[in-house]
Amino acid sequence: MPDASSARISPTEESGLTTAALPRHRTTATWALAALLFGGVAIALSPIFVRLSELGPTATAFYRTALAVPALFLWMQAEGSIGRRVRRTPQPATAAGRLPPRAALALATPAFFLAGDLILWHWSIHFTSVANATLLANFTPIFVTLFGFLLFGQRVRPAFLGALAVTVAGAAVLVGESVSLSRTSMVGDALGIITAMFYASYILSVARLRTQFGTAAIMAWTALGTSVLLFPAALASGESLWPATAYGWSVLLGLALVSHSIGQSTITFALAHLPASFSSVGLLVQPAMAAVFAWAILGEPLTVAKMAGGAIVLIGILLAKRAS
Repeated sequence: MPDASSARISPTEESGLTTAALPRHRTTATWALAALLFGGVAIALSPIFVRLSELGPTATAFYRTALAVPALFLWMQAEGSIGRRVRRTPQPATAAGRLPPRAALALATPAFFLAGDLILWHWSIHFTSVANATLLANFTPIFVTLFGFLLFGQRVRPAFLGALAVTVAGAAVLVGESVSLSRTSMVGDALGIITAMFYASYILSVARLRTQFGTAAIMAWTALGTSVLLFPAALASGESLWPATAYGWSVLLGLALVSHSIGQSTITFALAHLPASFSSVGLLVQPAMAAVFAWAILGEPLTVAKMAGGAIVLIGILLAKRAS
């Protein structure tokens, strides 16, 4: 009769991975991490595009997703991913781009959260400083971790919480020089925190959908749904909806193709292979890279505090990777 030690299940067996599968699993995780960081860098260009846009912030947000829709649907059609499920197929894929009602409702969820994130982010900037809005929007990892624990029972290691604290502190140092506190900015600051909640919900909803849908399907339908929700908001804003020059259109295309189509797609791919909580921490590479791009493209000063904050953010991401 075997003793207790020989009957003990190894961590590898408990996780469902064989020893032979571990190298492949690690390789996939490495590629997913690279995709996550690459996506974060691509999205870091979005504030640059917004600053260079000839349109107002809400109209620019609308074009960010609307101009991405054709490219994303062509990608989805090319790989035959309309309604395709990755692991479970309770309903067959339908032709001509039509989806079963339950699938359409599921894919509309991240569109709602992304539209709310973009609208609230721009209103936050309207009522408070850009630095305040940026800092508070980067509280996203806190809410991803909190919502994951409360809604899905995801366990969090103390080491990960420590890494999270380091990374958020780095983001605070990064923008801390421009942060201001006043009674008049309280509304904008509150909207900044709600923005972080919406983006956290977007990340969690995409992570859940990646167990059922391919990257292209999620991106295409989410972009379409977000565009539908942002269009009336753009109309209500009173902003111009038509760029005056070819340069204005090129900026919008860059935002749609580089930051949204490429950036968000690689992040969506990564969410199938990395924990949502760690992914949200990894995405804090965005403010660090945004500062670098603002220095290189817009000529904004890259101060010692910004460089120190960026370094702390990268250290926090590395600590979070080890803790995850």
